Amino acid sequence: MMSFFICPLCGSTLEGDKTLKCINGHSFDRAKSGYVNLLSGKGGNHGDPKEMVIARRDFLDSGYYEEFADVLCDAVMKYSPDNARILDCGCGECYYTKRIADAFNNESRHALFAGIDVSKDAVNYGAKRFRECELAAASVYAMPVADQSVDTVISVFAPAALEEFHRVLKPGGYLLMAIGSRNHLWSLKKAVYDTPYKNEPSEYTLDGFKFIKSIPCSYNITLKSNKDILDLFSMTPYYHKTSKSDIAKLNSFDTLETEVDFEILVYSKNEKLRNGN
Repeated sequence: MMSFFICPLCGSTLEGDKTLKCINGHSFDRAKSGYVNLLSGKGGNHGDPKEMVIARRDFLDSGYYEEFADVLCDAVMKYSPDNARILDCGCGECYYTKRIADAFNNESRHALFAGIDVSKDAVNYGAKRFRECELAAASVYAMPVADQSVDTVISVFAPAALEEFHRVLKPGGYLLMAIGSRNHLWSLKKAVYDTPYKNEPSEYTLDGFKFIKSIPCSYNITLKSNKDILDLFSMTPYYHKTSKSDIAKLNSFDTLETEVDFEILVYSKNEKLRNGN
């Protein structure tokens, strides 16, 4: 069986079931859950640690972001052709990937899904959630994916590896990036910081891509427990930049209402990058 992925060592096609092999003899065993480790560097785990992965999984499974997930599903379906090859870059535990696949199935549309994340813990949980998705532990900055082999790239609150996105997309393929907008989690930030700030407006121009549109998604959520509040804050980019004393302020809250303010930015690949790739 041919894999969605290519060998991270030589770039050749990978084939196999429990073990992926290339023509040059490189082989990669799948974990029991089903993902394959294609990280080219040595060392331990990378990306989000297990406790953060679990917090994000629990928060998303609580349904607070379902409305956003529905908007994302509609956008991916609109900008993906029939029989699309869809790659979720920074897929985490595959909450959004699985929701999108279910939306395709509900419309009797076929698509082939794959996902990568630098965290082995994340793709391990993702493989358990979405067994039909081919998953790899890999960096978005060195994706083990063939040139011009993907119809739709999804990047949901993940690093924007634009050169790699451009490389793997087919001509005319689409990139959908989800980002936090100006008022995202404003009330949560006010509960933590003495002088909070709102997110800066996004710059829509990307080298090598044509900007199509921004799809807004804004609503309020009421976090129903202190665990949900702390899980949400641990998912944010502010978490690692915030003092323990400021984070501790959240311990006094059993519930909290806050804003959800997202944008889904849609781009098409129809230009060369400045470096010619």
